[in-house]
Amino acid sequence: MNTTPHKPHFVRPCTRVWLALIFLTAVTYSIGDAGLGGTPVMLTVLAITFVKSQMIARYFMGLRKSGLMWRIIMGSYLVIITSMIAVAYLIAAK
Repeated sequence: MNTTPHKPHFVRPCTRVWLALIFLTAVTYSIGDAGLGGTPVMLTVLAITFVKSQMIARYFMGLRKSGLMWRIIMGSYLVIITSMIAVAYLIAAK
């Protein structure tokens, strides 16, 4: 006889994050497919990409439960890369 209590069905946090990543990917794809351009659109897509990167680092790379140093290193890396992409775009747009 099984004495473990029945757990209610629920959606795990990693599943919610995965669904959010799919949604955000669909949003950025839609923006690209619509042929939108310009600095505000680029900044929007870059912000969405930054959020997606943070979600992947926290939930799928395990940085949510790691030490502060590792979170700072990964966060700094993402900020630097995102900033470099934005600067390259703005220089090329001139």
